[in-house]
Amino acid sequence: MSDTGLGGKIALVTGAAGGIGAAVVRGLLAEGSIVVAADRDVAGLSALARERPGDPHLHTSALDVCRPADIALLLDSIEDGLGPVDLGVLVAGVLSTTRVVETEDETWRRVFAVNVDGVFNVSKALARRMIPRRRGALVTVSSNAAGIPRYGMAAYAASKAAATMLTRCLGLEVAEYGIRCNIVAPGSTRTPMQDAMWAAGSSPAAVIEGSLETFRSGIPLRRMAEPSDVADAVVFLLSDQASHITMTDLYVDGGATLRG
Repeated sequence: MSDTGLGGKIALVTGAAGGIGAAVVRGLLAEGSIVVAADRDVAGLSALARERPGDPHLHTSALDVCRPADIALLLDSIEDGLGPVDLGVLVAGVLSTTRVVETEDETWRRVFAVNVDGVFNVSKALARRMIPRRRGALVTVSSNAAGIPRYGMAAYAASKAAATMLTRCLGLEVAEYGIRCNIVAPGSTRTPMQDAMWAAGSSPAAVIEGSLETFRSGIPLRRMAEPSDVADAVVFLLSDQASHITMTDLYVDGGATLRG
């Protein structure tokens, strides 16, 4: 197997306290990267750190991606203490499952503040530091809902579509500096966010089968994704094995949206 080129590189992962974010942290650590896991969920970060007590490659930090000043302070701290950040993974996100006519203005703004503004804030801050160095790779974890209408998920789907296009536009702008920007678009994945949807009346079996009532196809591979399935795609796109891939939108949904 060829070298992924990730060993020793410093990565910032947002939304790292659980689910896909935590799986990305584990995947990067397995490749020898030095990872700063950031999240608002301090308890979740502590649980992640307890998996690898004393590991000098894992660092955790509380972070609200909606606060640009805090992002700048964190990046200053990382680069002063560890070195330049070459890898960024933008996972932090929130879910909304109401129909458009039932969505409160506050809910709409909260979803966009995290899912779009958060991606903008972090990716812009990282890109500004990567451009002078002429290297770097970013991956935004979006959703297959960005590319297909979802019943009762307009705020979430619209925010993920915006984050996807933001990342592709950034990728176009920074390509001349050797910086790559890609998107991974998961489908239904076994995470706490998915658990919240089950509490609202869904179930793993129903997700796999699909629903004519909500115009949703099932999953052709007949299983839901695990966080590690998504993390593997993220790690690949960050690696030297994807050195000529940028602005791509990789669907990891078991064929649920019937598109790639």
